Amino acid sequence: MALRNIREIGDAVLTKTCKEVKEMTPRTKELIEDMLDTMYEADGVGLAAPQVGVLKRIVVIDVTGEDPYVMINPRIVEMSGEQTGQEGCLSVPGKCGIVTRPNYVKAVALDIDMKPYEVEGTELLARAICHELDHLDGHLYVEKAEGGLRDLGEPVEEEEDEE
Repeated sequence: MALRNIREIGDAVLTKTCKEVKEMTPRTKELIEDMLDTMYEADGVGLAAPQVGVLKRIVVIDVTGEDPYVMINPRIVEMSGEQTGQEGCLSVPGKCGIVTRPNYVKAVALDIDMKPYEVEGTELLARAICHELDHLDGHLYVEKAEGGLRDLGEPVEEEEDEE
């Protein structure tokens, strides 16, 4: 297992559509292990293969620090509700933005053994699934950020209520 370099905004690989994974090979298994190591080392909650320069439909997500999801050829099949909140990305270091996403998402994917499964998530997990799957189609959250990006750690200005 090894850490991989995380590609950053401006790298053309982040704008490309990924190809489906047809079979699990030792190289693909190694990629997934490396992706998990890289995500944890960078203190991320998700990582998509194009972020490490590989155009395959693979994402890893772990919002709890306990049990990561490995999602191969994932697809969102249902979503509802709405949440608006701060979002960042390992490929856009030091920045964040306000993004509106569904509050509930159901996705189908293959696991590391190429067995189909379903995952349902709300709040952070729903946000992470949407965010990571966007990467597989060449999209970054910055395209959806409301009001542009700001530096991570910069205070958010609250609008004052008029009386």
